[in-house]
Amino acid sequence: MSRLFQNIGIIGKPSDVEIFDTIRRVCAYLIGENYRVFIAENSAVFVENLAVVVCDITQLGERCDVVIALGGDGTFLAAARAIVKHNVPLIGVNLGRLGFLVDISPRALPETLAQMLEGNFSQEERYLLRAKIVRADKVIHEETAVNEVAIHRWITPSMIEIITKIDGVFLNSQRSDGLIIATPTGSTAYSLSAGGPILYPSLPALVLVPLNPHTLSNRPIVIHDNVEIEISFCQNKQQINALVTCDHIEIPDVLISDKVLIKKEPQPIRILHPRGHNFFEILRNKLNWSH
Repeated sequence: MSRLFQNIGIIGKPSDVEIFDTIRRVCAYLIGENYRVFIAENSAVFVENLAVVVCDITQLGERCDVVIALGGDGTFLAAARAIVKHNVPLIGVNLGRLGFLVDISPRALPETLAQMLEGNFSQEERYLLRAKIVRADKVIHEETAVNEVAIHRWITPSMIEIITKIDGVFLNSQRSDGLIIATPTGSTAYSLSAGGPILYPSLPALVLVPLNPHTLSNRPIVIHDNVEIEISFCQNKQQINALVTCDHIEIPDVLISDKVLIKKEPQPIRILHPRGHNFFEILRNKLNWSH
């Protein structure tokens, strides 16, 4: 009987010695079950003397049938960005703190992992965003984000004035500390802490959340996810720069004359969950609802 997955990729949280035992245990189990194991080179130090193939994180999507991220949501986000072009599913083992995306407990290993690799899982798709920085009509930088693209004021005590267009149609201008454009996945991350709503993961929607707006009538707004969002800045005599982040990746020194174009990536990331995965149960547990 042929296996659903044969080549397994492993990504661990870099420089975190706390994952040492778990990542070795997972790799040893997979090797013992005759899976071929590939591990990102920044995690290879944890599995010395084990029969694994070390490769760059960007190669895991090409060489593996499924990738396992061991760490917190940050590790999961890095893995998702690395493999999204290859339509390879992703499994998350929670070794972090909050963990909305990584939903397998280390205590449930290897039993839960064994069941999932045999096909006993549920699957969902999450879409990413692509941000482009445009300067003088040329794209000078591109980055992807699973959670959100955020625009911040940068090295200045002053607010920035942001102009937002949706598919070329003017939405608003606002003076604020910045703006968050979040996916449903990111609606439980930075966007939530800034007062944005929680979006159900499968909704074809994005949420725009202002950061400390000067006018309190500037509120979060939910829009369809098939649009292009254009962010520009009001020109003034004070030449301030902005900081754009895609998840935790910084794109500094965005000029006041630049534009930020944000659009949904056409290829989703496939996430595998243990059977019985329940989004509302995760919300209750992570946010301490109904306790």
